Order: sequence, then C-alpha cells, then structure tokens
Amino acid sequence: MNGLRLMRRHGAAFVRFAGLGSGITLAASATLVLLSQWIPWMAANVLTTIASTGAATELHARVSFGHGRPGLAGHLKSAATMAAGLLVTSAAVGALAALRPGAGLVLQQTVYLSATALVGVGRYLVLRLSVFTERAPRTRTDGGVRSRATYDAAA
Repeated sequence: MNGLRLMRRHGAAFVRFAGLGSGITLAASATLVLLSQWIPWMAANVLTTIASTGAATELHARVSFGHGRPGLAGHLKSAATMAAGLLVTSAAVGALAALRPGAGLVLQQTVYLSATALVGVGRYLVLRLSVFTERAPRTRTDGGVRSRATYDAAA
C-alpha cells in the first residue's frame, strides 16, 4: 500500500475516532447532568464513565478501526487508557491550580480541553497500535492468501 493511501486510511480512522469520541463525551455529559438529579454526583459520574467507556470501546473497535467486537481484553485495555487519561487531565488542572491559584474559568477550560485533546491523540495511538491493531490477511482454505482489498471487503 502506498504512503498516501495509508495516510488517508489512518486519517479517516482518526476523524471517525474523534467524531465518535466527541459525540459520546457530549452524550455522557448530558447523562451525567440528568443522573445527578436523582443520585449523588460522584455515583452518577462513575456510572456515566463506565457506560460511556464501554460504548466508546465498542464503537471505536467497530467503526473507527474496523476491528470487530473488542472482547473483554479490548475493553480492559481501553479502560486503562481512559484511566491514564484521567490522571493526565487531573494533573494538568492540578498544576494550573498550583501555578495560578484563582485562574479564571476560560483558562481552566483551556487547560482542561488542551489536556483532553492530547489524551485523545495518545489514546488513539495506543488503541490503534496495540489494542485494535490491524489484522493480517487471512489464509484461505485452499492455501492462498487473500489480498488486503479482498480481506477488507470480507471483514
């Protein structure tokens, strides 16, 4: 596969990843607001995070990467990337609070969203390169190997 086609394919996967991730984040945010009216905010946050991470993992595996069902191992690895992302965004916001106490809402959101964007790029790379890696072409029962195009069409 030539370099330009490879870049387009990965670029398209990244756009799908970012679009799905953004949509799920917005839906999770709305769900969190609704749930927190009936149960404590912390419990609503935990439930929303678990549900949105599971939904995101399923969608990213199937739609962003064309990998199929992620299975338990895929869900656990994806959850680990989310946990790492939570640590990074928390550290960024904590560092801002330590360096600029009383920082305004705009600066706080700028730092948070910048950290979230970096986490998203890192998460994409980890998921693409180690969790939902591209599968090798399948060997046919007659001993031949399908071409990449035939494999993609069949998957």
